[in-house]
Amino acid sequence: MPIDYKVNAPIGTDAFIALLHASTLAQRRPVDDRACMDGMVEHANLMITAWDGDKLVGIARSMTDFHYACYLSDLAVHGDYQRQGIGKALLRRTQEQLGPQCKLILLAAPAANDYYSHIGFAHNPRCWILDSERKISD
Repeated sequence: MPIDYKVNAPIGTDAFIALLHASTLAQRRPVDDRACMDGMVEHANLMITAWDGDKLVGIARSMTDFHYACYLSDLAVHGDYQRQGIGKALLRRTQEQLGPQCKLILLAAPAANDYYSHIGFAHNPRCWILDSERKISD
């Protein structure tokens, strides 16, 4: 059966969490914090999903203004479906939803660091992260 791609199709939090587990991305996401996971699904404003029938097998979950910047916060493909081009297809379809000047920005998981340069992303060492337990200094 061919993979079906959808833009902003509703997905449940349980399906999202199951996909994160199946892709190993759950190791770096708060999958045990239901309120946080609900918010991640509910408030993303661009989600491209990949389906094998009624089974969610991939997701590109982003926050964007559609014109200047798109932060890709999750790219996950079920382990049984990896190395079939689904991740690239999700990224291409994400780009298709964006304006011509919009940049796609992400933080790579350590194991995926080489993947992004291989498909055309440029490394940028100027990323800064403020963890939730840290406060802005005076």
